[in-house]
Amino acid sequence: MRIIRNLQLVGKHNKPILTDLFYLEDGRPKPVVIFAHGYKGFKDWGCWDLVAEKLAQNGIFFIKFNFSHNGGTVDQTIDFPDLEAFGQNNFIKELDDLKSVIDWISEEETYKNEVDLSKIVLIGHSRAGGIVTIKASEDNRVSKLITWAGVSDYESRFPKGDILELWKEHGVSYIENSRTKQKMPHYYQFYENFIANKERLYIKSAAQNLRIPTLIIHGTDDETVPLNEAKNLHSWNRNNELFIIENANHSFGGKHPWEEKSLPADLLEIVQKSILFIN
Repeated sequence: MRIIRNLQLVGKHNKPILTDLFYLEDGRPKPVVIFAHGYKGFKDWGCWDLVAEKLAQNGIFFIKFNFSHNGGTVDQTIDFPDLEAFGQNNFIKELDDLKSVIDWISEEETYKNEVDLSKIVLIGHSRAGGIVTIKASEDNRVSKLITWAGVSDYESRFPKGDILELWKEHGVSYIENSRTKQKMPHYYQFYENFIANKERLYIKSAAQNLRIPTLIIHGTDDETVPLNEAKNLHSWNRNNELFIIENANHSFGGKHPWEEKSLPADLLEIVQKSILFIN
Protein backbone atom coordinates (compact mmCIF):
# COMPACT_ATOMS: atom_id res chain seq x y z
CA MET A 1 0.00 0.00 0.00
CA ARG A 2 1.20 3.48 -0.85
CA ILE A 3 0.85 6.04 1.94
CA ILE A 4 1.74 9.70 1.36
CA ARG A 5 1.52 12.01 4.35
CA ASN A 6 1.28 15.75 4.85
CA LEU A 7 1.03 16.97 1.29
CA GLN A 8 0.55 20.72 1.54
CA LEU A 9 -2.36 21.72 -0.68
CA VAL A 10 -2.88 25.39 -1.42
CA GLY A 11 -6.30 26.67 -0.38
CA LYS A 12 -8.01 30.06 -0.38
CA HIS A 13 -7.16 31.06 3.17
CA ASN A 14 -3.38 31.44 3.36
CA LYS A 15 -2.79 28.28 5.33
CA PRO A 16 -1.86 24.90 3.84
CA ILE A 17 -4.37 22.06 3.81
CA LEU A 18 -2.34 19.09 5.06
CA THR A 19 -3.44 15.96 3.23
CA ASP A 20 -2.76 12.21 3.41
CA LEU A 21 -3.28 9.63 0.65
CA PHE A 22 -3.76 5.88 1.13
CA TYR A 23 -4.11 3.61 -1.92
CA LEU A 24 -3.01 0.41 -3.64
CA GLU A 25 -0.64 1.43 -6.41
CA ASP A 26 -1.95 -0.92 -9.11
CA GLY A 27 -2.76 1.46 -11.99
CA ARG A 28 -6.47 0.74 -11.69
CA PRO A 29 -8.97 3.59 -11.45
CA LYS A 30 -10.49 3.55 -7.96
CA PRO A 31 -13.35 5.37 -6.26
CA VAL A 32 -12.01 8.44 -4.45
CA VAL A 33 -13.08 8.93 -0.83
CA ILE A 34 -12.42 12.30 0.78
CA PHE A 35 -12.77 12.19 4.57
CA ALA A 36 -13.43 15.34 6.59
CA HIS A 37 -12.80 15.44 10.36
CA GLY A 38 -15.10 17.01 12.92
CA TYR A 39 -14.93 19.79 15.49
CA LYS A 40 -11.72 19.71 17.56
CA GLY A 41 -10.63 16.97 15.15
CA PHE A 42 -7.64 16.32 12.92
CA LYS A 43 -6.70 13.83 10.23
CA ASP A 44 -4.27 11.96 12.52
CA TRP A 45 -6.78 11.51 15.34
CA GLY A 46 -7.18 8.12 16.99
CA CYS A 47 -8.23 5.45 14.54
CA TRP A 48 -8.34 7.45 11.31
CA ASP A 49 -5.15 5.87 9.93
CA LEU A 50 -6.61 2.40 10.48
CA VAL A 51 -9.82 3.51 8.78
CA ALA A 52 -7.76 4.80 5.83
CA GLU A 53 -5.84 1.54 5.52
CA LYS A 54 -9.01 -0.55 5.62
CA LEU A 55 -10.67 1.43 2.83
CA ALA A 56 -7.50 1.47 0.74
CA GLN A 57 -7.15 -2.31 1.09
CA ASN A 58 -10.64 -2.56 -0.41
CA GLY A 59 -9.75 -0.76 -3.61
CA ILE A 60 -10.49 2.82 -2.59
CA PHE A 61 -8.27 5.86 -3.09
CA PHE A 62 -8.56 7.42 0.37
CA ILE A 63 -7.83 11.06 1.14
CA LYS A 64 -7.96 12.60 4.60
CA PHE A 65 -6.99 16.15 5.41
CA ASN A 66 -6.81 18.81 8.07
CA PHE A 67 -9.01 21.83 7.59
CA SER A 68 -6.65 24.77 7.14
CA HIS A 69 -7.80 26.45 10.35
CA ASN A 70 -8.28 23.38 12.55
CA GLY A 71 -5.48 24.55 14.85
CA GLY A 72 -2.74 22.22 13.66
CA THR A 73 0.44 23.29 11.88
CA VAL A 74 2.79 21.81 9.28
CA ASP A 75 5.24 20.89 12.06
CA GLN A 76 2.63 19.66 14.52
CA THR A 77 -0.38 18.04 12.85
CA ILE A 78 -1.73 16.51 16.07
CA ASP A 79 -3.66 18.64 18.55
CA PHE A 80 -3.79 22.43 18.46
CA PRO A 81 -0.55 24.43 18.59
CA ASP A 82 -2.15 27.27 16.58
CA LEU A 83 -5.13 28.32 18.69
CA GLU A 84 -5.33 31.65 16.87
CA ALA A 85 -6.10 29.81 13.63
CA PHE A 86 -8.63 27.63 15.44
CA GLY A 87 -10.39 30.75 16.68
CA GLN A 88 -10.51 32.19 13.16
CA ASN A 89 -12.06 29.07 11.63
CA ASN A 90 -15.61 29.07 10.28
CA PHE A 91 -17.94 26.93 8.18
CA ILE A 92 -17.24 28.81 4.93
CA LYS A 93 -13.49 28.25 5.30
CA GLU A 94 -14.18 24.53 5.77
CA LEU A 95 -16.37 24.42 2.65
CA ASP A 96 -13.63 26.24 0.71
CA ASP A 97 -10.99 23.81 2.00
CA LEU A 98 -13.07 20.82 0.97
CA LYS A 99 -13.55 22.32 -2.49
CA SER A 100 -9.78 22.82 -2.72
CA VAL A 101 -9.21 19.12 -1.99
CA ILE A 102 -11.78 18.09 -4.63
CA ASP A 103 -10.23 20.51 -7.12
CA TRP A 104 -6.76 19.20 -6.41
CA ILE A 105 -7.49 15.50 -6.93
CA SER A 106 -9.60 16.34 -9.99
CA GLU A 107 -6.66 18.15 -11.63
CA GLU A 108 -3.56 16.40 -10.21
CA GLU A 109 -1.77 14.42 -12.91
CA THR A 110 0.37 12.30 -10.55
CA TYR A 111 -2.45 9.93 -9.59
CA LYS A 112 -4.62 10.07 -12.71
CA ASN A 113 -4.21 6.32 -13.42
CA GLU A 114 -5.24 5.46 -9.84
CA VAL A 115 -8.46 7.45 -9.53
CA ASP A 116 -11.92 7.22 -11.05
CA LEU A 117 -13.12 10.82 -10.95
CA SER A 118 -16.66 9.78 -11.79
CA LYS A 119 -16.77 8.23 -8.31
CA ILE A 120 -15.93 10.92 -5.75
CA VAL A 121 -17.40 10.08 -2.35
CA LEU A 122 -17.43 12.42 0.65
CA ILE A 123 -17.39 11.16 4.25
CA GLY A 124 -17.83 13.62 7.10
CA HIS A 125 -17.69 12.90 10.82
CA SER A 126 -19.67 14.94 13.34
CA ARG A 127 -19.63 18.67 12.46
CA ALA A 128 -18.19 17.81 9.06
CA GLY A 129 -21.30 15.74 8.35
CA GLY A 130 -22.95 19.09 7.69
CA ILE A 131 -20.01 20.37 5.64
CA VAL A 132 -20.00 17.34 3.32
CA THR A 133 -23.79 17.45 2.96
CA ILE A 134 -23.70 21.10 1.89
CA LYS A 135 -20.75 20.52 -0.44
CA ALA A 136 -22.36 17.45 -2.03
CA SER A 137 -25.52 19.45 -2.70
CA GLU A 138 -23.62 22.20 -4.53
CA ASP A 139 -20.84 20.29 -6.34
CA ASN A 140 -21.92 17.87 -9.07
CA ARG A 141 -18.54 16.13 -9.04
CA VAL A 142 -19.61 14.33 -5.86
CA SER A 143 -21.27 11.01 -6.68
CA LYS A 144 -22.06 9.64 -3.19
CA LEU A 145 -22.25 10.96 0.35
CA ILE A 146 -21.72 9.34 3.77
CA THR A 147 -22.16 10.95 7.18
CA TRP A 148 -20.79 9.42 10.38
CA ALA A 149 -22.52 10.84 13.47
CA GLY A 150 -23.26 13.93 11.40
CA VAL A 151 -25.08 17.05 12.58
CA SER A 152 -28.36 18.17 11.00
CA ASP A 153 -28.30 21.84 12.04
CA TYR A 154 -25.70 24.49 12.82
CA GLU A 155 -27.80 27.38 14.09
CA SER A 156 -29.08 25.52 17.15
CA ARG A 157 -25.48 25.07 18.34
CA PHE A 158 -24.86 28.78 18.79
CA PRO A 159 -25.58 30.48 22.12
CA LYS A 160 -28.57 32.76 22.48
CA GLY A 161 -29.63 35.74 24.56
CA ASP A 162 -27.24 37.06 27.17
CA ILE A 163 -24.50 34.54 26.36
CA LEU A 164 -24.54 35.61 22.71
CA GLU A 165 -24.42 39.27 23.76
CA LEU A 166 -21.43 38.60 26.02
CA TRP A 167 -19.66 36.85 23.17
CA LYS A 168 -20.28 39.87 20.92
CA GLU A 169 -19.11 42.26 23.64
CA HIS A 170 -15.87 40.40 24.38
CA GLY A 171 -15.24 39.33 20.78
CA VAL A 172 -14.16 35.87 21.91
CA SER A 173 -15.39 32.96 23.99
CA TYR A 174 -13.41 29.93 25.16
CA ILE A 175 -14.14 26.25 25.42
CA GLU A 176 -11.89 23.87 27.32
CA ASN A 177 -10.59 20.84 25.47
CA SER A 178 -11.23 18.08 27.99
CA ARG A 179 -8.32 15.99 26.67
CA THR A 180 -5.58 18.61 26.15
CA LYS A 181 -6.89 21.10 28.78
CA GLN A 182 -6.35 23.95 26.30
CA LYS A 183 -8.68 26.94 26.42
CA MET A 184 -9.76 27.01 22.78
CA PRO A 185 -10.97 30.36 21.44
CA HIS A 186 -13.95 31.10 19.23
CA TYR A 187 -13.90 34.62 17.87
CA TYR A 188 -17.22 36.31 17.26
CA GLN A 189 -16.46 36.26 13.51
CA PHE A 190 -17.57 32.60 13.59
CA TYR A 191 -21.14 33.65 14.40
CA GLU A 192 -21.07 36.67 12.07
CA ASN A 193 -19.85 34.48 9.22
CA PHE A 194 -22.65 32.01 9.90
CA ILE A 195 -25.33 34.73 9.87
CA ALA A 196 -23.92 36.23 6.66
CA ASN A 197 -24.09 32.79 4.98
CA LYS A 198 -27.10 31.37 6.79
CA GLU A 199 -28.98 30.28 3.69
CA ARG A 200 -26.04 28.35 2.27
CA LEU A 201 -25.30 26.80 5.67
CA TYR A 202 -28.83 25.46 6.17
CA ILE A 203 -28.17 21.71 6.24
CA LYS A 204 -31.86 20.83 5.81
CA SER A 205 -32.02 22.58 2.42
CA ALA A 206 -28.80 20.92 1.31
CA ALA A 207 -30.10 17.49 2.32
CA GLN A 208 -33.40 18.07 0.52
CA ASN A 209 -31.54 19.08 -2.66
CA LEU A 210 -29.34 15.98 -2.81
CA ARG A 211 -29.80 13.79 -5.89
CA ILE A 212 -27.09 11.25 -5.10
CA PRO A 213 -27.04 8.07 -3.00
CA THR A 214 -26.49 8.95 0.65
CA LEU A 215 -25.67 6.81 3.68
CA ILE A 216 -26.35 8.19 7.17
CA ILE A 217 -24.62 6.30 10.00
CA HIS A 218 -25.24 7.02 13.67
CA GLY A 219 -24.94 5.34 17.07
CA THR A 220 -27.80 5.06 19.54
CA ASP A 221 -25.55 6.16 22.42
CA ASP A 222 -24.01 9.21 20.72
CA GLU A 223 -23.29 11.58 23.60
CA THR A 224 -22.43 14.55 21.34
CA VAL A 225 -24.86 14.50 18.41
CA PRO A 226 -28.21 12.92 19.33
CA LEU A 227 -29.61 10.13 17.16
CA ASN A 228 -32.62 12.28 16.24
CA GLU A 229 -30.29 14.42 14.09
CA ALA A 230 -29.63 11.37 11.88
CA LYS A 231 -33.38 10.74 11.76
CA ASN A 232 -33.87 14.35 10.66
CA LEU A 233 -31.36 13.94 7.83
CA HIS A 234 -33.06 10.70 6.82
CA SER A 235 -36.53 12.28 6.78
CA TRP A 236 -35.49 15.14 4.49
CA ASN A 237 -34.58 12.99 1.50
CA ARG A 238 -35.91 9.67 0.23
CA ASN A 239 -32.69 8.91 -1.62
CA ASN A 240 -30.78 7.86 1.49
CA GLU A 241 -30.26 4.98 3.85
CA LEU A 242 -30.12 5.30 7.63
CA PHE A 243 -27.84 2.79 9.35
CA ILE A 244 -28.07 2.78 13.14
CA ILE A 245 -25.46 1.09 15.34
CA GLU A 246 -26.86 -0.08 18.66
CA ASN A 247 -24.96 1.18 21.73
CA ALA A 248 -22.36 3.02 19.62
CA ASN A 249 -21.01 6.35 20.87
CA HIS A 250 -20.02 9.47 18.95
CA SER A 251 -16.63 8.13 17.84
CA PHE A 252 -17.87 4.54 17.35
CA GLY A 253 -15.53 3.24 20.04
CA GLY A 254 -12.48 5.17 18.89
CA LYS A 255 -10.42 7.54 21.02
CA HIS A 256 -7.15 9.45 20.91
CA PRO A 257 -4.55 8.20 21.18
CA TRP A 258 -5.43 4.76 19.80
CA GLU A 259 -2.67 2.28 20.61
CA GLU A 260 -4.25 -0.91 19.29
CA LYS A 261 -3.54 -2.45 15.90
CA SER A 262 -7.18 -3.05 14.99
CA LEU A 263 -10.32 -0.96 14.80
CA PRO A 264 -12.89 -0.97 17.62
CA ALA A 265 -15.87 -3.19 16.75
CA ASP A 266 -18.38 -0.40 16.07
CA LEU A 267 -15.98 1.56 13.86
CA LEU A 268 -15.06 -1.61 11.95
CA GLU A 269 -18.77 -2.22 11.34
CA ILE A 270 -19.37 1.26 9.92
CA VAL A 271 -16.22 1.05 7.81
CA GLN A 272 -17.42 -2.26 6.31
CA LYS A 273 -20.88 -0.80 5.73
CA SER A 274 -19.31 2.25 4.04
CA ILE A 275 -17.10 0.09 1.80
CA LEU A 276 -20.16 -1.85 0.60
CA PHE A 277 -21.97 1.40 -0.11
CA ILE A 278 -19.00 2.92 -1.99
CA ASN A 279 -18.31 -0.17 -4.12
